Amino acid sequence: MKATIWHNPKCGTSRKTLAILEEAGADVEVILYLKEPFARGKLVQLFADAGLSPREALRTRGSRAAELGLLDSDDSDHILDEMAKDSMLVERPFVETGKGVRLCRPQDKVREIL
Repeated sequence: MKATIWHNPKCGTSRKTLAILEEAGADVEVILYLKEPFARGKLVQLFADAGLSPREALRTRGSRAAELGLLDSDDSDHILDEMAKDSMLVERPFVETGKGVRLCRPQDKVREIL
């Protein structure tokens, strides 16, 4: 099975999710999204496939979300624009397989798409 993880190696949940993928024998493509920022279109696709709004996928801790006024915003376009500029605004980790996309918080959510 092929899997793609948008990964931050400093994040414990992201590391645990990657370990689950590897233990399951997945052929994993690891995208270090802080070095390879998200394209806006990819965010739209990931969120739609995961059944999430941009607001639901917004990282609220450890990001500039509050400073940018995004915590109280329901303006999906504005949130997406800011996420495309600053990948730290995207909650992590996202995983995509042939069975779907999940925001893997907690990490065991990845098992739904294995």
